[in-house]
Amino acid sequence: MTLGDIIRNYRETNNITLGEFANACSLSKGYISMLENNINPRNNKPISPTLPSMAKVASGMGIDLDVLLKMLDKKQPVQLVSDKTESSMPAFTIDYKTPDTDREFQQRIALYAKFLGLYDQLSSSNKEKVVSYTKGLLSTQQMEEDVLAAHARTDVEQTPEGVQHDLDIMDDDSMWD
Repeated sequence: MTLGDIIRNYRETNNITLGEFANACSLSKGYISMLENNINPRNNKPISPTLPSMAKVASGMGIDLDVLLKMLDKKQPVQLVSDKTESSMPAFTIDYKTPDTDREFQQRIALYAKFLGLYDQLSSSNKEKVVSYTKGLLSTQQMEEDVLAAHARTDVEQTPEGVQHDLDIMDDDSMWD
């Protein structure tokens, strides 16, 4: 089911209006309508709610976010951060093309939700530190992968000692000044 289907079923089951549900979620009536119709009127494409918005919907329904996420099918796009987030933080959407099992998919969603919940609690300066640190980790990861790929060459004999030597060099900050 899409988020819109879930909201519509909840409202019908509980016999509440769109406005009443919007108030319970602390979201606008127009936004709830867009969610129910699963269309963004600006571009006529399926709407992609953010996890914080979905948390508000879950709260309005009196359930936990992870329960709501487990109710969704894999066709429902979910945006992990809002468009209002700092420009240095890229917007992500969940990749539904990955052939996960339902359990793996639910675990990944729960991990994203947990990370986003922690990230949202940080001050602006600490959010910037998270972004900077993550970029550094990605850079280090890429360098390590490059080193390991070099050892995978067929014209060079790969030994565990050689791999460890290269990793030690990568971890030695004095080599990168």
